[in-house]
Amino acid sequence: MTSTPLYLVDFERNRWIRRLVAASLALASLALLTACGHANSGATAQQQHALAMWQERCKGSGEFIHKTVDNVDGLLLINVRATTNFDDQFRLDDPYGHDVTGDDYILNFLRGAHRNPNYKTPVGFPPRIGYSFVEARSPKDGQLYRYTGRFEEPWQTNKSYLKGYIRFVMDKAPIAASTARYGVRSDDISTREERESWIASSSLKVIDVRTREVLAERIGYMVDLAQGSRARQRSPWLLAANNACPDFHRNYPRPVPGGGASAQLGQTLDFVEKSLKPAL
Repeated sequence: MTSTPLYLVDFERNRWIRRLVAASLALASLALLTACGHANSGATAQQQHALAMWQERCKGSGEFIHKTVDNVDGLLLINVRATTNFDDQFRLDDPYGHDVTGDDYILNFLRGAHRNPNYKTPVGFPPRIGYSFVEARSPKDGQLYRYTGRFEEPWQTNKSYLKGYIRFVMDKAPIAASTARYGVRSDDISTREERESWIASSSLKVIDVRTREVLAERIGYMVDLAQGSRARQRSPWLLAANNACPDFHRNYPRPVPGGGASAQLGQTLDFVEKSLKPAL
């Protein structure tokens, strides 16, 4: 069975994404202040109610590591996010757990995807080692694949590239059944009452596929204090990431530029690696 090259990663790409998110959040923050500053008494009461509800929910939030496993080669992604929800109040697609989508989400778990040969990871930042393989159903065709990653120097076959330029390639091969012992599943656990106050609730689980034992679970909540305002084209769920428990900056030694939505990137792998220690 041959492996099909699927996805190429330019190591500068993530930097541009973060810069774009940071710029968007700067504009959105101004819109948030404007929206709150001009809120009438009814809206202020609604915001206070939402804040109180969110604070109460936060008492049950956190990361709960029940068991750790060493030397894990690969894992099964039980579900893969296909789209990003910016402003749909009642769509239960786990805005808190948002990371990246589709093939990017799968690639995020592969060893080497976060290793930039030209950039040293700052001290204290998440290790993001990744796994030798990932199994998942493609959001595009529903087929179950095994995904692997590798580095290549495209100059070797195409002289239009600069010599020494390195890129990461994700390959995929169809499989009949999963062989991974451990799986990762994300779920939206929001109630109607929470969503009416622009609160999103999330569950992220690490599961032993054979025994169905939950090895670790993260429970999280976030709230849009502007209660869905689209003033100046703001994105409610993007801004809600600034009011989250657990806070999205928790894995870093200092706040991530761009706010909570920027710090969401890579959060799933960061949590999974606390329970499933990648084989070295």
